Amino acid sequence: MINVVGIGLDGVVGLTDRAKQIIDRATILCGANRHLSYFPKHSASKITFNNLQQDIELIIETTEEVVILASGDPLFFGIGRLLLAKIPAERLNFYPHISSIQLAFSKLKIPWQDAALVSIHGRDYDDLIEHLKQGTDKIAVLTDIYNSPIAIAKLYFSLKLTVTYSFYVCANLTLEDAVITSFSGHEVNKLSQLPPDHFGLNVLVLIKENIINNHLDLASLPLFGIPDSAFLSFKDRPSLITKKEIRTAILAELKLQPQQTIWDIGAGTGSVSIEIARICPDAAIYAIEKTAMGITLIEQNCQRFQVKNIHPIAQKAPDGLNELPSPDRIFIGGSGGHLSTILDTCQSKIAPQGIIVIALATIEHLTTVIQWAKQNNWHYSLLQVQISRSIPIAELTRFAPLNPVTIVKLHRYNTL
Repeated sequence: MINVVGIGLDGVVGLTDRAKQIIDRATILCGANRHLSYFPKHSASKITFNNLQQDIELIIETTEEVVILASGDPLFFGIGRLLLAKIPAERLNFYPHISSIQLAFSKLKIPWQDAALVSIHGRDYDDLIEHLKQGTDKIAVLTDIYNSPIAIAKLYFSLKLTVTYSFYVCANLTLEDAVITSFSGHEVNKLSQLPPDHFGLNVLVLIKENIINNHLDLASLPLFGIPDSAFLSFKDRPSLITKKEIRTAILAELKLQPQQTIWDIGAGTGSVSIEIARICPDAAIYAIEKTAMGITLIEQNCQRFQVKNIHPIAQKAPDGLNELPSPDRIFIGGSGGHLSTILDTCQSKIAPQGIIVIALATIEHLTTVIQWAKQNNWHYSLLQVQISRSIPIAELTRFAPLNPVTIVKLHRYNTL
């Protein structure tokens, strides 16, 4: 049998009596230098892991009593997966230690059954980026010297999130001791300025802050192209917002003019409406949104940006559209599956020279719009927007793509 024994930073002291007995019987003891250093007087032959693939091949061939020492739980982002790929399961026994993530949350005194667990130890950042964009409440991250808390802090800033996280760097994780360095959301910039190896071995825990910062420095905002992070957004879906680059393209396609009446159907957080309201303060903008949370966010964002020409309308389109003033421009950001009937109402209400702009994420909805335009004798043009933003990856930089969006502009023939 090959016994795989998990061990913590406290070495032999943290092992159970059963684990100690198994290690005492070993004739071959394997592990990293740090693990083997806890047993300087052990009589077994020792294999220091340098090239795991080759070292495991040596172990497979032997009939001796082999013990492999591993960090924490070998089957939790550890060597266990590789061993099971190489060695039949019936030849392996696992004796896990408390994992570093368990220890981190116990020292923080935070329940962790609902935490997302991510390893960037020699891995890419994709899972971490997805959780950050989704606004996952608790994220535990296994780091390494390159993908360190400092590197993650730089990534965090580059994503321009609409939510804020506190950072807890948990080092020297043993049952008896730990060093916890915490940074609230507004202090994370201090973390990003530290040298990469500042903390040594550590686990990073990210906890989403529920504090809403209602202060916004309006003077620092651009005339248009407001940063996504400036908007208040859905707590459970913070990335559900029309992204800055898409908003600017939508504004261009709308061909806005002074003193227009504008409908924003499926307004969500109101981001497009607010962009329009700041550019056209004399416009009358009707932000139609079916969810109560969306209406609340539109109202809060109007206060936040100090715009007074947006009228939130709590309706599921096309309900209620006929009661609104006839629009010069219509933007459709969400349809709730009623795109054709919404377009029918828009056609009957819009001014003769009016323009309808629709942002679509699926091919099926695009097909629906094109078929409607042909059947109703409307001209259409398509603009597909595929945006990638740069993000830091350790000491390098790569592009992270946003979901592609197709922007459709509709107008009657011979009107533009």
